[in-house]
Amino acid sequence: MRSPALAIGWEFRRRHRWGLIAVAGYLFVVATIRFLILGPGEPVLVDSVRFAAVVSVPLTTTFVYLLAVFSFGFTGDLAARHSMYPARMFTLPVTNAALVGWPMLYGTAAMAILWLAARLFAVWPSGIAIPLIWPALLAAALLAWTQALTWMPYGLPGIRLIVAVLGLAALDTVVLLAIHFKAGEPRMVAILAPQVPLAYLVARFAVARARRGEVPDWRGVFGRLASNAVRTRRRDHFPSPARAQAWFEWRRHGRSLPALVALLLPFELALLWLAKDAPAFVFEILFLALITPPFMAACTAWTVSQPNPQGRDSYGVPPFIATRPLTSAELIAAKLKMAMWSTLAAWLLVLVAMPLALEWSGTWPLVTERVRRLHDAIGTPRAATVVPLILAGFIVATWKQLVQSLHIGLTGREWIVKGSVLLTLTFLIVLGPIVEWIIDSPSVQRALWNAGPLILAGLVGLKMSAAAWIATRLDRSRLLGDRALVLGAACWVVAVLALYGVLVWFFSTPFVARYVLALIAILAVPLARISAAPLALAWNRHR
Repeated sequence: MRSPALAIGWEFRRRHRWGLIAVAGYLFVVATIRFLILGPGEPVLVDSVRFAAVVSVPLTTTFVYLLAVFSFGFTGDLAARHSMYPARMFTLPVTNAALVGWPMLYGTAAMAILWLAARLFAVWPSGIAIPLIWPALLAAALLAWTQALTWMPYGLPGIRLIVAVLGLAALDTVVLLAIHFKAGEPRMVAILAPQVPLAYLVARFAVARARRGEVPDWRGVFGRLASNAVRTRRRDHFPSPARAQAWFEWRRHGRSLPALVALLLPFELALLWLAKDAPAFVFEILFLALITPPFMAACTAWTVSQPNPQGRDSYGVPPFIATRPLTSAELIAAKLKMAMWSTLAAWLLVLVAMPLALEWSGTWPLVTERVRRLHDAIGTPRAATVVPLILAGFIVATWKQLVQSLHIGLTGREWIVKGSVLLTLTFLIVLGPIVEWIIDSPSVQRALWNAGPLILAGLVGLKMSAAAWIATRLDRSRLLGDRALVLGAACWVVAVLALYGVLVWFFSTPFVARYVLALIAILAVPLARISAAPLALAWNRHR
């Protein structure tokens, strides 16, 4: 390459060309709908659901994807102490200004193009004054500060995510307050325009520190306390290799989720002191606290499924793991146990902190009043079980977020990992026009309603066929014995029957057939993806 600009641009194009092609395809589809189907000057009546399906959801997904691309989010470890900027690029014969400036410039240009294309081509509701410049500046500022805060080295694992969330939330709060007070376009530009150069200075300082190898280490402050606490219960050996591997997985990945939840939860529950006279806001805060563990689990799931996050070959299994006296199934079992204990530890923090915050903030009567209304509406038995079932659903969802991508990350094949990301992005982009088509076509809605049981039955057939094929491969490769396969199938059947019983109890109505509830229960309980994890690890372990 003749210049740093071309080299860094080639880096983005080479690694993310298919995702960028998918983004361009989405913009092309939106432009086609706007100019060829609706007409360039025709007024459009769009309700909130259709606007979300066609514009908001695909546009937000594309923005998040570009945010991850230009901040090197797909190759970095968000929970690690070291910088997320790729260390291999530190050896390039270019200045720190070039390493920071060109990714920021390309990202800013991409955000500007995305907003201008959305403004020109998207289907916007009639009668709404759409801003021209400041949304593009907001997207560029959010990207610039994401780059600056994620490229900075930190002294403790997980601090990066907390700092990034708080910093971006502060910027969003300023913008929302400006919108609330009806600030005009010039004032919004004056607020947002200085953010990009300020973020550039912070990012340049961060990359300079990381390039010199200056990674602060604050673990010693807490390590001495921890070592004193565990000195009395230290033992010489583990009773089995499986117990040792479970302990290793816990020390490596298990504490990340509880630590992140513990850092975010106080800031979320502190808002209860501001919501004493707003019951709706109280329940929004509680809902935010409840979805924090699943959301943080989705953020940390990649490090759980990545066999060697710190190595040069991050997708391959390191010899330290591959030569363990354990089968691939036992290694997967250790990860599943770690995910279970990590989930329980995170939710223990939530279940302890939430009642204390409600009591100390004086908002507990608002919750009890809403529970009383629920009791009057659905009766005592259902009211007594609906809250535990909701909590159980959130807990299971947290565990599922941690383990559902193991079969992809453990394959060791980069093309499979990135292909799954591309397929997910493409699905979210195509979902908007499909939902719009369904909403606009009553005949399609009737056809889908009538064909709903057949669609569910087809999905169940695909799931069970995949599970049967995976079970056959597990048996032939001797990764799992007959007893383990039968016991796993029995546990899955028990879980399905329990969920089916709950659904029948709650939806005891003639309008929903019981076989439909059975199909939903079969689809809801994970089977094929978790069962494929030992095959993926064995494929990676012996490549």
